Amino acid sequence: MKKTWRWFGRNDNITLSMLKEIGVEGIVTALHEIPNGEVWSLDQINELKSYIEEAGLEWSVVESLPVSEAIKYGGADRERLINNYIESLANLGKAGVTTVCYNFMPVIDWIRTDIDYKLADGSSTLFFDKTRFAYFDCYILKRKDAEKDYSTEELKQIAELDKTITEEEKAALIDTIIVKTQGFIDGNIKKGEANPVALFKNLLALYDGIDRSALRENLNYFLSRIMPVCDQYGINMCIHPDDPPFQMLGLPRIVTGEEDIDWILNAVDNPHNGLTFCAGSLSSGAHNNVPLLAAKFLKRIHFVHLRSTEILPDGSFIEADHLAGRAKLTELVALFEKGNPSLPIRVDHGRLMAEDREKGYNPGYSFLGRKYALAQMSSVMAAVH
Repeated sequence: MKKTWRWFGRNDNITLSMLKEIGVEGIVTALHEIPNGEVWSLDQINELKSYIEEAGLEWSVVESLPVSEAIKYGGADRERLINNYIESLANLGKAGVTTVCYNFMPVIDWIRTDIDYKLADGSSTLFFDKTRFAYFDCYILKRKDAEKDYSTEELKQIAELDKTITEEEKAALIDTIIVKTQGFIDGNIKKGEANPVALFKNLLALYDGIDRSALRENLNYFLSRIMPVCDQYGINMCIHPDDPPFQMLGLPRIVTGEEDIDWILNAVDNPHNGLTFCAGSLSSGAHNNVPLLAAKFLKRIHFVHLRSTEILPDGSFIEADHLAGRAKLTELVALFEKGNPSLPIRVDHGRLMAEDREKGYNPGYSFLGRKYALAQMSSVMAAVH
């Protein structure tokens, strides 16, 4: 498989020359400076593509060309935004960049409660604490009827937490859940927002009355509209699973496991309507058997994220070592190398290691942590061969 790396453009502290030195073959990136919903011009695409190629690499995957919220909830501006999306896809196709990873998660992308969870070896990782997330939902966000989403025992736990949690810890939860894990990935809320909780509530309100069925139909409509340009230029659209893959914040989530993926691939039964197989996202759902999902959907997988999680007894989960956890990455690598060896893969959510600190890396996207993970996965690939 082709070893790729998520790179955040010229402002990334990690340079292309650093990536070339460690065996990266392809780059996963986007025109991050262009606001959501605006057209990516052919000149802008070619400029970035040339910059990557001058470093001896290739632009393998777009991650991502963001799907605007109005497309997801079916707003008044949907047609204009889809037309812009189609124009951007056409320009990518003309430039020869033909794999696009995207998601259809309402409002919020991946969710964690701690981006610096200390491990016994001194490194740190990403963590989702179910109790602290429930506290954020019920006591900080104060979402209407939020309590109905939690068990009696969970409500008791967050009531106890309320007695001891500090204002600093509350502020850290807000910063982590709403800002830090969102803003650097084409998010709706950017760093420096004066009142992120109020803005977040406004975004949630856009989905009032939008249930799973409605969101599915909006995805179906979006895919049906863009498939002709994908057919014309051979563009593979790869939807990313929900992270984590279960319902949260009263929002519908429609890429949570086998039944959802089946529905999406059959609703628009076109080989260009495919899947980003994020082993980490899928493994954080106890209902998912990750190797079985990979085997079932192999022919429609166009891009792979290699990471793994471990689920704790209370439903919380932690990002695991790439050779551990529920995702069983060694089995996945063997499956993909045998069944589709041309797949682009990238290691994801590396640990934060000693020399990564104070470098300003985006959460989950450290250099040494991902380099370590890439070495592990490269060794697995060699063993498979």
